[in-house]
Amino acid sequence: MTTLRNSVQLIGRLGIDPETKTIGEDRLLAKFSLATNDYFRDKNGDRQESTQWHNIVTFGKTAEVAEKYLKRGNEIAIGGKLSYNSWEDKEGKTHYMTEIIATEILMLGNKK
Repeated sequence: MTTLRNSVQLIGRLGIDPETKTIGEDRLLAKFSLATNDYFRDKNGDRQESTQWHNIVTFGKTAEVAEKYLKRGNEIAIGGKLSYNSWEDKEGKTHYMTEIIATEILMLGNKK
């Protein structure tokens, strides 16, 4: 059951092309957004769609794959873990961000 701790799996479409930068001496970081859709019926029985946006971060070889092969609109599956970050701005206001640190990426289909 230890593999279930802090484990996330999502299937969705990229909202932007991955943005990459090198951190430290030679470690690549890639960031992108991923949209997942849920469908439900409203009180009138009409089908509705709800889109959730997720911030994805990946490092090293996985970031290299993201940089080379992923483009906005691609459908992918990712596996990883949740990361919660907070920081204080110049005015002393605290900001919060939830990211998914992706350790696996699987390309599923063509661009929508």
